[in-house]
This record gives sequence, structure tokens and C-alpha cells, in this order.
Amino acid sequence: MTPQTRVAPEEVRTVTCVGAGVIGGGWVAYFLARGYRVVAWDPAEDAESRLRHLVEAAWPALTDLGLAEGASLDRLSVEQDLAAACAQADFVQESAPEDLELKRKLLADIDAATPEHVVISSSTSGYGMTEMQVRCAHPERTVVGHPFNPPYLIPLVEVVGGEATSAEVVDWTADFFRHAGKSVIRMEREVPGFVANRLQEALWREALHMVEAGEATVEEIDLSITDGPGLRWALQGPMLTFHLAGGQGGMAHMLDHFGPSLLSPWTRLEAPELTPKLRDAVVDGCEREAAGRSIDELVAERDRGVIAILRALGRA
Repeated sequence: MTPQTRVAPEEVRTVTCVGAGVIGGGWVAYFLARGYRVVAWDPAEDAESRLRHLVEAAWPALTDLGLAEGASLDRLSVEQDLAAACAQADFVQESAPEDLELKRKLLADIDAATPEHVVISSSTSGYGMTEMQVRCAHPERTVVGHPFNPPYLIPLVEVVGGEATSAEVVDWTADFFRHAGKSVIRMEREVPGFVANRLQEALWREALHMVEAGEATVEEIDLSITDGPGLRWALQGPMLTFHLAGGQGGMAHMLDHFGPSLLSPWTRLEAPELTPKLRDAVVDGCEREAAGRSIDELVAERDRGVIAILRALGRA
């Protein structure tokens, strides 16, 4: 591969999105809103109709945020052939289901069909690129670009390469996502689950434990975050939040004063067995919390809320 033939991050014009589910479709909507031409491919028979429904549903929120010059729903095309979709790409974003064997085969197929100078990024939420790139003829141009749902609204993308990934490719990918308007964590090493997923997974597991033990309901757990620390986390992360909790002494005073509480058995940090009883308790709790609202209604409410926060932060 000759990196000199790769277009600069700001010169990308066509993005190929492989996989058109919730994450892949979210990427399609985002790239269209940022003014790119998008070529999509998905093997499902109804993929195109589902994709266009998702993009059209997201478009009002994206319009409210502000569309880039040239942004248009008309710039989306859906190919029936993977090779035809990849051949047109300046950049590829793969968003297939979380199945390692599927990822390995699909990435190898994408690698074989995509011009050698084009970077191939994966939306995987847990697998490392090292274990996914093993069948690629050009693994040096494969990299993780892990988004958060919905990708068309949540700014963060975590970028990290595998053992065979070129450092230049990781840098290029981070630069591309930044140019496309994303907030980027460029990780220096592979960590299972990356950064944000590990943090939110710890909270999720403790929440399941609390439901299972009858210590809190689904509604109470959600309220404890939305009307509690979640409001602070939207402005400052947990580290800076605790830094401020130390008063004038900052984090040093915080750790000196409250450090011993880390030994308190406040959390379990091990996932409980997902028994039918626990599963039903979580499902029933979510239905109670939804209070008859449909998925589309809940998505619209979420989108409006995220937009309001982004505007309050001056990021929109």
C-alpha cells in the first residue's frame, strides 16, 4: 500500500457504509448530513427500505442541528453488490452485527473489494481489530472507529488500530472523524470494550444487580442518573466532577478524604446471571417507564433532549 495515494481526510467525498442496521444506518444519516455522498450495502432483503426509513426519521433532528453544505438525502445510493459499493469508496465504515467470525469474513471481503489506499473502519463495540483483521490481505489499513448510538447525534468515536494496523492509518482515521465533526479518542492500545463501553458496562452491571436484589427499580435507576450525576457528566466527566468535589484542594483532597470509601462494598462489578426473572423484571420496568409511548416517540424525545444539551454546551 502507498499512503501517498490516499486522499487527505478533508478530501474524502464518498463514504461506503457496510451494514445498514441501527448503527450503520445512523452512520449513513450522519455522513449524509455532513455533506458526503454515501453508498450503502446490506445483505438483508428489506435493507434499503429500513435504511431509508431510519435516515428520514433522523433527518429532522439533523436539520435542526444544522446541515453541512451539500447535505441531501438524494446523495444516498444503495448497492446490491458489496464489491460495487466498496469500489466507490474514499472511506469505508463497517457496521455488521457483533459476531467475530462474521466480522473476520466481512472485513476480508471488504479488503479484497476496496482500493488499497482506502481506510476501512469498523464500528465494533467490543472486538479488537487485532482479532478481526486476521484474514485481510491489507490489515494495515483496517482500524476500529467505535461510535455511540445514535451515531448521527452522539459526538464520540473511539479510534484504535490492531497489531497489524499502520500508525499512519490510525492518525488519518482520527483526523477524518474530527474533520467530519466527531469528538475523537485516539487510543494508544487495544483495550477490550474500549474506554466508554467499559465505564457504562460497569454501571449497567451494577444496575442489573440492584434490580435482581430488589434494591432499586428500573425507574429509580434511570432517574438516579438522569436527575443526578448524568446532568453533571454531560458537562464534565466523572474525573473532573470528583476533582471539583474536593473543593479548593481539588482531586488531592478528594482522594485523601474519601479514598478509604473505595474499600466500601458499594458495587459488585460482576455481571449477574441473566435469569428469566431478572430479564422479565428489566423488560417490565422499561415498559412501565415507557408508559405507552412507541419506540419512534421515545427516539424523537431522546433526539430533542440530546440536541438541547448539545446546544447548551455550544456544540451545535
